[in-house]
Amino acid sequence: MEVYSNENEQVDALRRFFADNGKALVIGVVLGVGALVGWRYWSNHENGSAKETSAEYQKLTTELDGSKPQTVEAVTQFASNNNNTYGALASLDLAKQYVDKNDLGNAVTQLQRGLQDTKDANLQAVLNLRLARIQLQQKKADEVLKTLDGIKGDGWTAIVADLRGEALLSKGDKQGARDAWKKGIDSDASPALKEMMQMKMNNLG
Repeated sequence: MEVYSNENEQVDALRRFFADNGKALVIGVVLGVGALVGWRYWSNHENGSAKETSAEYQKLTTELDGSKPQTVEAVTQFASNNNNTYGALASLDLAKQYVDKNDLGNAVTQLQRGLQDTKDANLQAVLNLRLARIQLQQKKADEVLKTLDGIKGDGWTAIVADLRGEALLSKGDKQGARDAWKKGIDSDASPALKEMMQMKMNNLG
C-alpha cells in the first residue's frame, strides 16, 4: 500500500502557505505607546527570522536526497533546531525518505516529532494521517484507531473513514469497517475516494 497517496495536495498547500507568509501569526492585545513600539520591534524581528527559517527550509529540503546521507543529516539537524512549523515540515520530509527505504520505525519517530513542533491543525492532521498509514503497514490497528481519533475537522472525514475501515477490517471487525466506509461515502468525499470505499464495502459481501 502506498503510504503517501491521499493528502499530498494538502501538504503542498501547507508548504505554499508557510513559504508565502514566512511568519507564524501571533495575535495579542497591545496597550500603550511603549507596548506598541515594543510590539513593532518584536514583530519585525520575528518576521525577519521567519523569512530566514523559511528560506533555509526551502534550500535544505530541495537538496534532500535519501541516497546522500549528508543531505538527510542537514535536514535532521534543521528539524531538531526548529521547534516550529518549519521543523515539523522538515520532519514530514524526512519521514517520506525513511518510508522510501522501508525504515518505518524512523519514519514514525519523525512524524511524532513533527506533531510536537506544530500547532497548525491542518499540518497536524497530515502528520497524523501519514502516521496512521505507517501504523497500518506495521499491523498496529489499535494504534491506527488512536491516531485517527486525534484528527479533527470535517475536511478530513473521508480519508479518516477510509483508514478507520482498513484498521477495523484488519481486526476482523467487518461491520465496523462497513460502518466506517459508509460514513466516508456519505461525507463530502471525492468521487474517486467514494468509489474506492464502495468497492471495499462490496468486497465484504
